[in-house]
Amino acid sequence: MGAHRPDTDGVTGSWSSPSDDDRLRTPGLAGALAAAEAAPPVESLDVVAHMLRQRLDASGVSFLIMDFTGTSVVRLGVAGEVETDEPARRIHLADTLYDEVIRTQQPAVETTDGSRTVRVIAPVTNRGDAIGLLELFLSTVPDASAMREIGETAHALAYIVIANRSYTDVYQWGRRTRPLSLAAEIQHRLLPASLACEAAQFTVAGALEPADHVGGDTFDYVIDRDAVQLSVTDAMGHDVDAALLATLAVGALRGARRAGADLAEQARQAHQTMLDHGRQGYVTGQLLRISLLDGGAEFINAGHPWPLRLREGKVQQLRIKVDMPFGFRFPHTYRVQQLDLRAGDRLFMFTDGMLEHSAGDVDLEGLIMRTGNLHPREAARTVIAKVVAAHDGHLQDDATIMCLDWHGVRTSRRHADTGADLTDASPSPTPAP
Repeated sequence: MGAHRPDTDGVTGSWSSPSDDDRLRTPGLAGALAAAEAAPPVESLDVVAHMLRQRLDASGVSFLIMDFTGTSVVRLGVAGEVETDEPARRIHLADTLYDEVIRTQQPAVETTDGSRTVRVIAPVTNRGDAIGLLELFLSTVPDASAMREIGETAHALAYIVIANRSYTDVYQWGRRTRPLSLAAEIQHRLLPASLACEAAQFTVAGALEPADHVGGDTFDYVIDRDAVQLSVTDAMGHDVDAALLATLAVGALRGARRAGADLAEQARQAHQTMLDHGRQGYVTGQLLRISLLDGGAEFINAGHPWPLRLREGKVQQLRIKVDMPFGFRFPHTYRVQQLDLRAGDRLFMFTDGMLEHSAGDVDLEGLIMRTGNLHPREAARTVIAKVVAAHDGHLQDDATIMCLDWHGVRTSRRHADTGADLTDASPSPTPAP
């Protein structure tokens, strides 16, 4: 059995007012988007699969969606086969070709001696957010033209999922490998829709592993015309009470941010909201704003663990001045501090669940160094996985981490045309000894 990676560079054509037959004949990105747009949201993947079967004579076409933890994928069947009242049946990524494709963000072709079937797997990714995989079974090894079409269609699938997931629960179901409690449901809705994002000046990714009793962690990011802003928060308590506190804090921060408030005003409004509605509760947090014009970085720490910075192979704890948590009933103000961030730096922001109890056995700084060659998406997930393993899979507190690679303001564009910047992709996983 072997896998190889064909050349997938290519361009797409234009599209206007196609007929049903034209949709099947039109290749790649344009054909997939047109076919999906004509279908109901829950059937958008089905029509794309039908298009590929017709055009490439595929015996099977599947979309595998990444679960919320990034450790497995779930195969979504065609219409009528998805049973949303049952837990998702997941395929663990470790030591699979699926994992290699997600990490490297390059398609793979697998052939088996004596078999008449060729398997093709392509990443379904948008701006570095690994949404899932497109898998096809063909009778022959595809040529460069077919691989170009497969790659373009996989890229289109990312847009199709993003466009249709607000209309149906099918994609949410696919991301869940176990039923969510009410607190976890609230917590998930507070997170950004995409857990990773690549831009010219930076790449960011977040990961969250809820405790057995949800602890109220959240993370968030947003890109404006001239800045990127990040936040990590941790509400006191557990379960629904913590989730409701988190809702207040995140809602206040987003509301202030969207009204154009600076970091100090965002922190003030979050604090006042907790005083007004938090019922004696409080929320710790970190707010970061980086200018995309000059690279200046502003930071507020509201009772939160210090961030870690990886620079030139060395990890340093940034001992920023710590202010009171949001909602803490003691006279205080929030200080906006300058953060030393240079092109090539990697910054980690996390909650105290990464440090408490058995997680203290994890060499966090050493792990950050060892994952320095990974994309922030894989780096964040690897660190989280080590913390979960240290607790034997049962966290006492939520574990949350954000990983930011700062490329600098001189970087003006991404090197990507199929959903991922391959210059920053993770290497193939090293086989276990």
